[in-house]
Amino acid sequence: MDETVLIYLERDGSYLMLYRNKRENDLNQGKYVGIGGHLEKGETKEAALIREVREETGLILRDFKYRGDLVFINDDYQEIMYLYTSDNFSGSLKECDEGELMWVKKDNLLSLNLWEGDRVFLPLLMNTDKFLKMKLIYSKDQLVQVIDESEE
Repeated sequence: MDETVLIYLERDGSYLMLYRNKRENDLNQGKYVGIGGHLEKGETKEAALIREVREETGLILRDFKYRGDLVFINDDYQEIMYLYTSDNFSGSLKECDEGELMWVKKDNLLSLNLWEGDRVFLPLLMNTDKFLKMKLIYSKDQLVQVIDESEE
């Protein structure tokens, strides 16, 4: 199973989102996603998170909160995504080679072109403090089942 990290950086009631529009054959092409990526061999979740934020945004992550484990199953592909949030970072945004970075008000997030599973976990991420634990099951890129095992 692939291991990835995903973080939502927060500032002034907005999340930093990445509109994926710069790479060919991108699974996320045309979608808005948080910041993150795959763990490299031998890398911890935390090290991957710090590296991905720096590589994609130019920002230095100072502190972060571990918010959940999301398992994505799509036909024959499986991925576990370690979910984080942070409002403690420094530096200046740089251009990202994967897409366009933009601050989006939380109230406007669900109007973006998101994965259907993101529409399930983002409201919980924004409105609760509980640790999220979900399986998001897709078939042909369409969400077909959500198994929510989140802690109260």
